[in-house]
Amino acid sequence: MAMRPLLDTVLAPFQRDASEIRKINAIRSELAGLDEDQLHAAAMGAKDFLRLIAITAVVASRVLGQEMFDVQLRGALALARGSIAEMQTGEGKTLAAVPAVAWYARQGKGVHVITANDYLARRDACWMGEIYRRIGLSVAYVQQGMSPDERRTAYACDITYATSNEIGFDFLRDQLALKLSDQVHRPFAVAVIDEVDSILIDEARIPLVIAGGSNDEIDLAFVADQVVRNLRPGHHYTSDAGNRNVGLTDFGIHAVEKASRCGNLYDEGNLRLLTAVQDALHAHALLHRDLDYVVKNKSIEMVDEFKGRIAQDRRWPAGLHTAIEAKEGVSPKLQGMILGSITMQHLAALYPRICGMTGTAASSSVEFKTMYLLPVEVIPTNRPMIRVDHPDVVFATKAEKQRAVVEEIRRVHAKGQPVLVGTASIIESEEISRTLADIPHRVLNAKNDELEAAIIAQAGTPGAVTISTNMAGRGTDIELGDGVAALGGLYVIGTNKHESRRVDNQLRGRAGRQGDPGCSRFFISLEDDLMVKYADLNTRYSKDPENLQRLVEGQNLDLRIFLQKYEIPIEGQRHRFQTRRQRILEGKELCNSELERLVSLRTIDDLWADYLERVADYRSGVQWLSWGRRDPHYEYMKRIDQWFPDLEAALPEEIEQRLAEAEAGGGQDLTERGAVWTYITTDQPFGTRTERIVHGFRRKFKNRDLWG
Repeated sequence: MAMRPLLDTVLAPFQRDASEIRKINAIRSELAGLDEDQLHAAAMGAKDFLRLIAITAVVASRVLGQEMFDVQLRGALALARGSIAEMQTGEGKTLAAVPAVAWYARQGKGVHVITANDYLARRDACWMGEIYRRIGLSVAYVQQGMSPDERRTAYACDITYATSNEIGFDFLRDQLALKLSDQVHRPFAVAVIDEVDSILIDEARIPLVIAGGSNDEIDLAFVADQVVRNLRPGHHYTSDAGNRNVGLTDFGIHAVEKASRCGNLYDEGNLRLLTAVQDALHAHALLHRDLDYVVKNKSIEMVDEFKGRIAQDRRWPAGLHTAIEAKEGVSPKLQGMILGSITMQHLAALYPRICGMTGTAASSSVEFKTMYLLPVEVIPTNRPMIRVDHPDVVFATKAEKQRAVVEEIRRVHAKGQPVLVGTASIIESEEISRTLADIPHRVLNAKNDELEAAIIAQAGTPGAVTISTNMAGRGTDIELGDGVAALGGLYVIGTNKHESRRVDNQLRGRAGRQGDPGCSRFFISLEDDLMVKYADLNTRYSKDPENLQRLVEGQNLDLRIFLQKYEIPIEGQRHRFQTRRQRILEGKELCNSELERLVSLRTIDDLWADYLERVADYRSGVQWLSWGRRDPHYEYMKRIDQWFPDLEAALPEEIEQRLAEAEAGGGQDLTERGAVWTYITTDQPFGTRTERIVHGFRRKFKNRDLWG
């Protein structure tokens, strides 16, 4: 009897959904005979969500020729409740979101449907657009290359499809607008996020950056590159087992000092040179062409580790990107001074309401609840899932694993069953491709990303062999060709386990859609990145990589929570400073003339940029304090609590001084800011700049009792 209350609690959501779906389907039957005008009128008058979802479903069937399944209605209900709907690949998430998006849009404040890439934003807005228009809602999309006027028009629509990058960069540009008419956003209201786990977890702490000004570190980066090119691994520098850090040996230090004629490399006056050398060392030793980045159109393009795609406009932090440009001999891009930045996590927090959907959320339900207060609702498949997920096969070496993978591909291909191979890098996909030269196959990676839809569409045909660098956010279902079901459906092979089980499940989910047969198997080795990086745990988990992944996921969550403690105060200060700026921009704080308004805005921007730089420098070195038995976080909080009031107090005097200078100078043109640009930076892939410098100090003085 004690189990009954618990059982009732578990079943309650399913019973509620079943009751609501019965009501929706009854309304659908009632509306089926209405003509277009009558259906439009019914939509305009709908005050209840269940009625609106029914109307939307009827319209969708007429526009697309597709009847919404009950599980899609359940997905819509979950989104309307502000939850994350986990729906498997091929279950129709794009259409399932439409009734919820329509319901939110009826509130009149605008809805952002956030997609994984520009292609999907454009495709989904066009694909679903007629449904929205027939029920009286406007829809548009935002893409790279659009003008401010085009963006403003798109954001003014009831529904706007766009990537988080485009929305975030437009937000940062709005923060620097000198005229109200230059801003493109209206106040944020609702975000419906596709691939929500990718955006709110994998990319949550990746900063979007807007920068301006010049960069005086470029020449030094090219000098350091020439020095590092002459250093030998193992002799002049060594890296750790996980290939996460690299440092000069005593021989390396002496070689750098001799080549640069700088004297003691670790003197304070050589700090810029030391940093440039460390960046160059990381670029050469830890970052690899066609693995971490590609050279395309004479520039460095980062590869997204989760999607295997080129990460548009993304850079490594500080001088590291310039070091890679020097390494590859391409023209450097300006880094400039950071004028503003925001992480995906804080961008999401700007919306009063968010919800989302993905094929893989349940394994991260704790993080969604902890970080975003978002519950996860697992939506059952429309047809029973019959995919067979075979146990992992573990090998001692990568070479053994690759031979087994190739043999398995050949065996399965020989009987005509299609194979999808998921790799972790471009290099790995091309290595497998070379060994299959005698078998027709297609390779999908960051080098030919624009062909992905056509390649994926053919991946389920008889005998097809497709090799892909990850499958998250591809946005195209793999449909089985004639006769393939009888052969066992699509066979998915994974060649690596990732730190997150979700990434592996995204690959698995490509097989077994809509009740199709299929199977999956992962081939892994003890030399894989996951196993090497966490080598100290291998003894315990070498036979059970999934338990290792759970532990790593927990560690990563703890790290994100810890780092968030440093970010939240700055985000609150940004909001406070920006609120004052916006009041000036909107004319709510009176200025005696146009010149005073412009000077005030520019002064706020300059002082905030200086403050960001000051905080970043202090934060990168605050960990030194722990060696003096002081709490770095406490010291950091104490320092910014002192600095920010000083910043606010200094603002009026600074504005007055700059205004006097502007008036004395005849009121120079302040309407032109000069060039600004946006980019995305990685989340300190090798630690902060100071951490890397400290690593060098530790090596230099490893035989001296200086570090305790």
